[in-house]
Amino acid sequence: MGILSRASYIIRSKVNAVLNRAENPQETLDYSYEQLRDQLQDVKQGIADLTTQKKRLEIQKRRLEENVEKHNEQAREAVRQNRDDLARKALEKKKQKMNQIEGLEDQIAELQRQQDQLVEKKNTLQSRIEEFRTKKETMKARYEAAEASAKVSEAMTGAGDEFEDVGRAIERAEEETEEMEARSQAMDELQESGAFDDVLSDKDEIDRELEQLSTDSSVDAELETLKGEMGRGSSNGDSASADAESESDVDTAEVEADAGSSGGSGGSSSSGGSGKGGSGDVSTDGESSDVDVDVEEEVSQGEVEAELEELKEDEK
Repeated sequence: MGILSRASYIIRSKVNAVLNRAENPQETLDYSYEQLRDQLQDVKQGIADLTTQKKRLEIQKRRLEENVEKHNEQAREAVRQNRDDLARKALEKKKQKMNQIEGLEDQIAELQRQQDQLVEKKNTLQSRIEEFRTKKETMKARYEAAEASAKVSEAMTGAGDEFEDVGRAIERAEEETEEMEARSQAMDELQESGAFDDVLSDKDEIDRELEQLSTDSSVDAELETLKGEMGRGSSNGDSASADAESESDVDTAEVEADAGSSGGSGGSSSSGGSGKGGSGDVSTDGESSDVDVDVEEEVSQGEVEAELEELKEDEK
């Protein structure tokens, strides 16, 4: 097979495949039915033409028959007039007309035979057309039922072209939705990590870190101030209680000194001794008061530390 032959064969096969896909059985059946009806119409037209020709020959035959009768009368009249020569001419013309009539009768008979054949073919073709029309309608009904069943089956199984497009649209929508969700989560994560600068603020990441450090420093300073205030309050309370105790001891010593002096001279030496002893007692009481203040300051400092630890736990 040559190149041109192969190319022609491939082209014809491709065209045939395209035509098969584009062919609609219902339209094909309707077209075939119309073609048969056209053929029937052509047969009827042929019968009509043939009948017309036959009628023309019959008309011509009648005219010849009239001429024959006319020539027959002429011959009789010539015989009555003793004109045998005219009678002979009339009979000759009569004979010619009779021969023509015989030829026309043969033609008319042939046309009649053809007409009968065409009428018979027309009746056969018409019967076949009626049968084809019935079969065509049956085939169309079967095709429509099969097409409807196929569409229902495709709709139930989702195998049709329309449902394939719908399935692809759903898949694309799911992919886009997942893409948008992933993008939203990524943007939230980057925003929380500070990877993106805030478009509404002119602060960058360094400014925010410095601001956080400043805030932490101010909180630490305030905490130290709070610790100092609570420590000084405890120390002042302990000092006030120690002073009150020392003053009460001094007042007691003075009362005892006055009682000794009012008791006599003998009592003055003893009172002097008592005074000395009293002053010694005052000194001793003052030292003991200082020790008590130190102990109370240590206790109050421990309480402050404990309270500070509780505050830290509460803050956590």
